[in-house]
Amino acid sequence: MAEFQWPWEYTFPPFFTLQPHEETRQQQLKVWTDLFLKYLRHTNRFTLSIGDQNSPLFHNEALKRRLSPELVLAILGELERSGHANPLDKRRQEWQVYWFTLEEYGNMVYDWVQETGQTNTICTLYEIASGENTSHLDFYGVDEAVLLSALRLLEEKGRCELIEMDGSHGVKFF
Repeated sequence: MAEFQWPWEYTFPPFFTLQPHEETRQQQLKVWTDLFLKYLRHTNRFTLSIGDQNSPLFHNEALKRRLSPELVLAILGELERSGHANPLDKRRQEWQVYWFTLEEYGNMVYDWVQETGQTNTICTLYEIASGENTSHLDFYGVDEAVLLSALRLLEEKGRCELIEMDGSHGVKFF
């Protein structure tokens, strides 16, 4: 895996402090949300813990700067508003983060199903997320919990039906 390319802002000490000026803060949060999504995709991660203060995402060792939990929550709040994250606990300490929104994941999967003629067939979540037929697609490698959430949205729209057997999930597309 290639080394992650940090944006120039990552080497700018004030970037690690929540900015008081509204316009500056909004720009700062936009850069941070983009950085979170790119970094998590690069590292193939879908969950974040606010307590993970040693992650390079939260801590620039060279600058000796670290994101405050307040700033991390502000960033995750922005990701939540844009449909790219959801808290996994009531204390909002553990988060599931999506490289694409759940709706985008659902649409990508449904487009693939239609393009490959798999309507009215049953697929396993493994086939969709990790199968050789999807290795070239943006949703390849998606976390099963994220995929399941995206498929639930498709199910609400009547495009599929989730099937659970012995703790495993399958899905039939319409």
